Amino acid sequence: MEIPLLQIDAFTSQAFKGNPAAVCLLDKAKPADWMQNVGAEMNLAETAFVVPRHEQGHYDLRWFTPAIEIPLCGHATLASAHALWETGRLPETQEAHFYTMSGELICRRQGKLIEMDFPALIAEPATLPAAAVEALDIKPVNVVCHRRKDGSDGNFLIELESETDVRNVKPNFYALSKAANAGFIISARGDSNYDFVSRYFACYAGIDEDPVTGSAHCMLTPYWAAKLGKTEMSVYQASARGGELRVRLAGDRVFLAGEAVTVLRGNLLC
Repeated sequence: MEIPLLQIDAFTSQAFKGNPAAVCLLDKAKPADWMQNVGAEMNLAETAFVVPRHEQGHYDLRWFTPAIEIPLCGHATLASAHALWETGRLPETQEAHFYTMSGELICRRQGKLIEMDFPALIAEPATLPAAAVEALDIKPVNVVCHRRKDGSDGNFLIELESETDVRNVKPNFYALSKAANAGFIISARGDSNYDFVSRYFACYAGIDEDPVTGSAHCMLTPYWAAKLGKTEMSVYQASARGGELRVRLAGDRVFLAGEAVTVLRGNLLC
């Protein structure tokens, strides 16, 4: 049985930029170990698995890194919506509703952009593990952390002094992987073209540096909205591939918008 598979660059209008995700369009649910094996085979930051529900436009969605299943992924959600519209499985005028470990996520077309409706993740003041400070070789201005549902550390958000500081960080990834079972976001006010810039390291999930991370902006957006006194922002994730997003805070929701480009279409044969 052949299963449609697309590779899509998210949060970019150009191929080979932004964040690549594989999207597997299933007719029915597959076992978790099969999906994990596919995620490892694709060897991208995330592989998304989309399963239609009975009502048109409604889908179950799960995300796997090469190592683990994760509860939330922005760029692979954007890529999934793009795949559904591009392959004609869903009219572009209709919203895509995804049911996930993080609740219902909604994607809609806005011209060339795809806008996603995600939950805002509120962080609390935190102390960065000393091993992480050393592995990142940074001087934090402020540190906050969003906790997982079980109370453990999820992602640390570390504000640095300047955009230049963010761009110049060269982590010791091995040391960072041992520092905490958590992700690390570094961020600063933008110098000119963007309201803020960021980078994201998720060694605990088998990803040294994620090119563009929608889910991280669920935490970044309320943080910088409070700092900058604005709810709509143009932002940049300063990885080697780079990616641009438009973000908007509305109550307890974050709206993330970006473009996507398909770079590969094929079929899984197993």
